[in-house]
Amino acid sequence: MANTEADPNAGQVEYWNSIGARPWVTLQARMDELFNPLTQVALDLAAPQPGESAIDIGCGCGATVLELARRVGPRGHVLGIDISEPMLALARQRIADAGYTQAELALADMSIFAFTQEDFDLAFSRFGVMFFNNPVAAFANLRRALKQSGRLIFACFRTLAENPWVLAPFTAVKHLLPPSPPPGPEDPGQFAFADPNRVRRILSEAGFSAITFTKHDPVMVLAGPGAGAAHAAALSSQIGPAARALIGAPETLKNAVREGLTATFRQYDGPNGITLPGALWIVSARA
Repeated sequence: MANTEADPNAGQVEYWNSIGARPWVTLQARMDELFNPLTQVALDLAAPQPGESAIDIGCGCGATVLELARRVGPRGHVLGIDISEPMLALARQRIADAGYTQAELALADMSIFAFTQEDFDLAFSRFGVMFFNNPVAAFANLRRALKQSGRLIFACFRTLAENPWVLAPFTAVKHLLPPSPPPGPEDPGQFAFADPNRVRRILSEAGFSAITFTKHDPVMVLAGPGAGAAHAAALSSQIGPAARALIGAPETLKNAVREGLTATFRQYDGPNGITLPGALWIVSARA
């Protein structure tokens, strides 16, 4: 496990090596299915080329590492970095099963990782960059790893209000959950990069240039046709803001939350399953 004593993101390291990481491992196939369409859009904009070297920031259970490795090919190289040993354990197995010798993994905090300087063509992330306590320092460290011609592309969420796939279920059960203070404008979190002005400032101070924002509005399929509201509720009770609030909660509360989520999702069940809008930025910058 990564050393948390000298890590500026020790709280995140602790959480992602605890019970909080378990659903991301056990539900890996469902999460890949949920995120795959938007992942392909972000990767198409990143345009990894055969023979390139790429960093995958917050690579989790390996879906994006596998896709990057496929696109850069056997002459390329992919370094996947994550702070979660349980998630990387699954990623290692998936890479081995795929036979991708061009991919490797590092259990580390990207913000303090000792990269080889000016070694990479591309830095990519799907929802892995919004959690740094000092994002300027983290991105400055990443920029030093990129070649002078290198590029950064990452996907992050826009505001909670623009993401009903998270907002609707959380609002439905918020009254059941322990109260928690709202995050401040500079605090890390799922929606910490919603403000493009803040993101532009962070990246500029870290030394990046040519910063652009592309809106992407995916349809998030929380349950396929016929799967039912309980299927969507099982996912939302284990992933996202409700899941964090339920860690260590009694089973009576967990059951009440699942029942509330199920009732909410019944309102959205239709011919295409249970679908709700999502809202992302795909951010691009030059080193």
